[in-house]
Amino acid sequence: MPAQTGVSAANPLATPDVTPAALPAAMPAASPAASPAATPAPASRWDGPWLDPVRRGLAEAGDAALAGRWDACAARLSALAAERGLVNENGRPIRFVDARGVHADAYEAHIWRTGEVPTRADAAGAWHDFFNALVWLAFPRTKARLNRLQARRIETDGIGARRGGVRDAATLFDENAVLVPCADARAAAALRAFDWRALFVARRADFSDAMAVLGFGHALMDKLRAPFKGVCAHAWVLEGGEAAAIVRALRDAPPGAGLEPALAARLDALAAASLDEASLRPERFTPLPVLGVPGWWPGNADPAFYDDVRVFRPGRARRAGGRAPQPAPRRQPDSPRAGP
Repeated sequence: MPAQTGVSAANPLATPDVTPAALPAAMPAASPAASPAATPAPASRWDGPWLDPVRRGLAEAGDAALAGRWDACAARLSALAAERGLVNENGRPIRFVDARGVHADAYEAHIWRTGEVPTRADAAGAWHDFFNALVWLAFPRTKARLNRLQARRIETDGIGARRGGVRDAATLFDENAVLVPCADARAAAALRAFDWRALFVARRADFSDAMAVLGFGHALMDKLRAPFKGVCAHAWVLEGGEAAAIVRALRDAPPGAGLEPALAARLDALAAASLDEASLRPERFTPLPVLGVPGWWPGNADPAFYDDVRVFRPGRARRAGGRAPQPAPRRQPDSPRAGP
């Protein structure tokens, strides 16, 4: 990606080589001013590593999205879900339906009850919901588990001004998570301690042996249509024998090929199994500035990239339980018309 010459006022944490202006015009920037249907985007390379898990779905439905043909896109996504036999944990087949026609209960409760995923077809939310559908196709078991956990809490607690810890964490995961299978306890410890130089500089040559970072949150993917240095994900670290085997398989995979379906299914099963009401808490996440991940941004090959303490912050004071406190998620409306 070419370097740019200015600093974006909209992104105060950006540095000259990581602002949205540096991006090629190959992919529509986040929050387009005009309707996607009225302003089709040129062909995209879809080359961000954060999109590797959804690259297969992009190849199958991306053309309709780029053309702004959102009704056709939703129909194609639903057909792909049917071909793959996607169901939620209530046994309902997953379908992507026009959000304008859904006027029922809370978003997650509606998906649980009907299998219908309200999907917007307007400039304000079409790309966001498109990435949501792609993640359903890539990681159906994990998405279904998150939906079940949210729906059960809604059934128990109802809809109120506060979501509660489980729903807060489920929302963080759904919107902004990266999955981090780890094969090296020292690397996991460095990530949790915000020891960026140990993780990304001193042990850079060994990074792919130690861990992998895979995009999951659909709001994160939407945001990364216009990357800037301050973009921060919520890392969900997965450890143990299967996580280490997945790291090795990803290390040995051809670059740029996306996530092979059988390996995606293994990662999906591992992530889904890690989610329950006891473990799914906001403090379980570790903040991760994603453009610092080796291979995710050209500028991070220079060790000075990590000198910006506004982004690569030192370790914060820990809670008694061990991990750093997390910011509360921005509260989203529970209406299915608003989307996740």
